[in-house]
Amino acid sequence: MSDFAARYEAFRRRDAAMDGVIFVAVKTTGIYCRPVCPAKTPLARNVKFYRSAAAAEHAGFRPCLRCRPETAPFCPAWKGTRTTVERALSLIEDGELDRGGVDRLAARLGVGTRHLTRLFARHLEASPLQVALSLRVQRAKRLLDSTGLAIDAVAERSGFSSTRRMRTAFTQLYGRPPSAFRTKMTAKVRNGASRRTSR
Repeated sequence: MSDFAARYEAFRRRDAAMDGVIFVAVKTTGIYCRPVCPAKTPLARNVKFYRSAAAAEHAGFRPCLRCRPETAPFCPAWKGTRTTVERALSLIEDGELDRGGVDRLAARLGVGTRHLTRLFARHLEASPLQVALSLRVQRAKRLLDSTGLAIDAVAERSGFSSTRRMRTAFTQLYGRPPSAFRTKMTAKVRNGASRRTSR
């Protein structure tokens, strides 16, 4: 059985063991999902598989709003066997690439920049910068959903260098600005706070 056929069969069965190991992109919708997504299974010819959420996003696919694949982009199944990548991911999650470049990240890990980029390509099919961008967007979405912070404050706390860069990232990935992800509850909290300060 080919690698594609095995992955597609696991996806068709909604195999939980593949959750976080593969990400399923649907060419006809432009959306990518987790293999356990409850949505109707698309035809095999319309499917592409990726090893990370960042790789699917870099290829132009948007995260499914139902199974939210971007919230769990890395699987414990390969952690511990790829120590350098795991350490790099931990540093990226802590904002290392928000403060410095890939050169500095590689130096902290004791490897060359090209070697680190190759490891990411092999294990995640995405570069360190693509992974960092994916994580920034995730952080921003969580803040938009759960806090009443102003958009510029969300951009800063998420690791974006400017509000404009955050808006560009959201528009490219989702086709809508960050403000579209505000929940009604968050909007009420913000409006209530602004009314109190204006009194």
